[in-house]
Amino acid sequence: MSGVAERNGPGAGERLARVVEAGWRPVALLAGCFAVWWIIAAAELVEPYLVPSPGATLDVLTGKADYLWQHTWVTTYETLLGFVIAVVVGVLAAVVMVYSSTVEKTLYPILLFAQVVPKIAIAPLFVVWLGFGITPKILIAVLIAFFPVVISMVTGLKAVDPEMLQLSATMGAKPWQTFAKIRFPASLPHLFSGLKVAVTLAVTGAVVGEFVGANEGLGYVILQANGNLDTPMLFAGLLVMSLIGVVLFVLVEIAEKLLLPWHASRRDTNVTTSY
Repeated sequence: MSGVAERNGPGAGERLARVVEAGWRPVALLAGCFAVWWIIAAAELVEPYLVPSPGATLDVLTGKADYLWQHTWVTTYETLLGFVIAVVVGVLAAVVMVYSSTVEKTLYPILLFAQVVPKIAIAPLFVVWLGFGITPKILIAVLIAFFPVVISMVTGLKAVDPEMLQLSATMGAKPWQTFAKIRFPASLPHLFSGLKVAVTLAVTGAVVGEFVGANEGLGYVILQANGNLDTPMLFAGLLVMSLIGVVLFVLVEIAEKLLLPWHASRRDTNVTTSY
């Protein structure tokens, strides 16, 4: 095409430069927050039982790594299972809502009502109904993660270009073929946006369930530390919980890059214009 020049993909040096360019700002911000934390603790501006030093927190992370890992695994398992269930049920519900206006008009207000109800308020009910096992924690994670999934999927399925749907119908494509070849692929960018929100909310849901009633998990660790005024352990639990959310978010981001290389937001700059 006139006025358009193709060039080779980025080399290793260019990719490294992009990673550095994309990552130095959040790293600098985290380093600044850590420095402020260290200064506050070193200058004893706040009592140690309120804000522990970074060194004390690090000692807990290293000295009680086995204890923290045991509870981290429990919370991670609850989060992943709740997230997967929320994705499966949310996608299926979105498909049904898009293809049936009656179901959408019936189900959407109920979903909205369920979303605005504080999950921490209904979590004790799940413990009463389902006991102190893992089920209430997973259910709360599902409820919190479900809404972003279903809303993003509905938006994606409805955002398909009507001309594409008319073209597929004109060419004799069956409804399931139109869904598989046009609607579903076109909805994936919207879906992944919802998944990145949902996976972090699933961590919150699992921990909220552990706050209400549990004898394991990071929520249990945080409650125990709070009751004992063990702020180094409290901070350590919060840091590990945050790390779980960050890692899961990054994994979803990587999956998006692998599955949606064709999307405009994921393309490398392989084409340059000479206008």
